[in-house]
Amino acid sequence: MFSDTDIQMMQNALALAWLGRFSTSPNPRVGCIIAHNGQIVGQGYHVKAGEPHAEVYALLQAGAMTQGATAYVTLEPCSHYGRTPPCAKALIESGVKRVVAAMTDPNPLVAGKGLAMLAVAGIQTESGLLEHEARQLNRGFLSRIERNRPYVRLKCASSLDGKTALSDGQSQWITGEAARNDVQQMRAESCAVLTGIGTVLADNPRLNVRVFSTFRQPIRVVLDSQLQTPLDSHLISDSQSPTLIVTLVDDETRWQPYLAYPHIEIIRSSESHNQHIDLNNLLRILAAKGIGELMVEAGTTLNTAFLQANLVDEIVLYQSPKILGNPGKMLFDFAENPDILQQNPPWQTQSVDILEADIKWTLIRPTLISAKP
Repeated sequence: MFSDTDIQMMQNALALAWLGRFSTSPNPRVGCIIAHNGQIVGQGYHVKAGEPHAEVYALLQAGAMTQGATAYVTLEPCSHYGRTPPCAKALIESGVKRVVAAMTDPNPLVAGKGLAMLAVAGIQTESGLLEHEARQLNRGFLSRIERNRPYVRLKCASSLDGKTALSDGQSQWITGEAARNDVQQMRAESCAVLTGIGTVLADNPRLNVRVFSTFRQPIRVVLDSQLQTPLDSHLISDSQSPTLIVTLVDDETRWQPYLAYPHIEIIRSSESHNQHIDLNNLLRILAAKGIGELMVEAGTTLNTAFLQANLVDEIVLYQSPKILGNPGKMLFDFAENPDILQQNPPWQTQSVDILEADIKWTLIRPTLISAKP
């Protein structure tokens, strides 16, 4: 049974972990609190892959006060040597008497071994405190480990009458500055941002973070089955962000102009039954590259394809009070699948926020709400 103090300390640890949301990828977001007699004596969070883990920072701050203390960690301490030594070993050597983890780490390299190591050393261990919150914090990392694919967030924007662009494809700008800045934050939180060749040709997007500085830029992923991305597009000329171009083209001589740019990687994808890029296979490839949170910023065709393949975990819709009228491009096009309403469960509203004149509507699958724990 966890006490009110335990709950408060773990809430503090989760808040610390959230500070690493822009930088820890591909590692999980982890926070740690060291408490002695109900008082915080040390705290820390994981900032960046390759740098010390949360427990190390918290133990350093606590110093001698670790003796007989309790450590609250949002994820089971690691038990293996990677880029850094195992945190379970550091906790044992520190003299803490109790370790409370929000959840065990599903990574096969850990998977209970960290808590077991602590228990063998005589440290009291407990797990499961605020596990649901901890899982939400690391949904991308967990999706990559447990489902072998990223957590997919579909971002889209429309007018009041549900249009994403005029009939000529013009779409800048449907929403206002506050909504656009919010999108920048979501990009920064994501491991990668994905779009299709149609959007590249129509809008020449940058798909990076520009309104504030960040430790790392998201990887940009372009689905370009026939390899049509212009060499003078922002995705090619801007070298600040790594760019993956996913194609069905086998001829590697056609790859060469792109590979002249060090930040470009070409991926030959498998083909789906309808002669398009196989999205299921693509997500497995991205997960293998350490991508846990994938943000899709595309047009009608690709948005629809992800939904029809049942690969979307979250939809974020920015809606403007503008009316574009007919004709215009719609958010989705299920003309080839008229039974979509019967096939998919309804989406559930998670939140609705007002961003100046626009609204931000966030929806998730009901199955994700009741999923682990």
